[in-house]
Amino acid sequence: MSQPFDLSQFPNLPPEVMKAFAAVQFELSVERAARQHEQAVVAEKDAFITELKGLIEMLEGQVQDYRRAKFGPKSEKLDPAQLELALEDLETAIAETQAQNAVVEEKIAASAADPDKAAQRAPRKVRSLPDHLPRVECVVEPDRIVCPCGCGDMVRIGEDRTERIDFIPARYQVIVTVRPQYACPPRS
Repeated sequence: MSQPFDLSQFPNLPPEVMKAFAAVQFELSVERAARQHEQAVVAEKDAFITELKGLIEMLEGQVQDYRRAKFGPKSEKLDPAQLELALEDLETAIAETQAQNAVVEEKIAASAADPDKAAQRAPRKVRSLPDHLPRVECVVEPDRIVCPCGCGDMVRIGEDRTERIDFIPARYQVIVTVRPQYACPPRS
């Protein structure tokens, strides 16, 4: 995305030009927001269409099974009670599809009414592993700590620490991976 144009470099511009430039920037930001919202709605509708196509294929398969059962060879003719079960399955599938359609239509209507609400996500929860689990610390040192500029060995300035859970049958433990970070020593 391009950087915004800085008018402070041109302090001698007339106020009419400054106002016109501000109006153009505002219109561009509105158009950009509208385009992003429209793309989100289109993506949501595409997902909905894909889901509906899958349901249609399932229902068509059930209809074909019903027709095969009803109009198939006489030797394979089913009991009328069996045919009623097939119809019940079709009715249940149709009711589920209609319920899903209603839910998706409500979501689309809600996102069209208030795009800011639809775009917000709940903050991610930070998970920490229980302290009572034993920890195995594994330090991954670099192959060389000699500074590439030739000033000697690099000094440790920090580390990146990650924890992941490991399952050993009948025993849990936490593996802590430490990656030290090095930099050139301060020159005196």
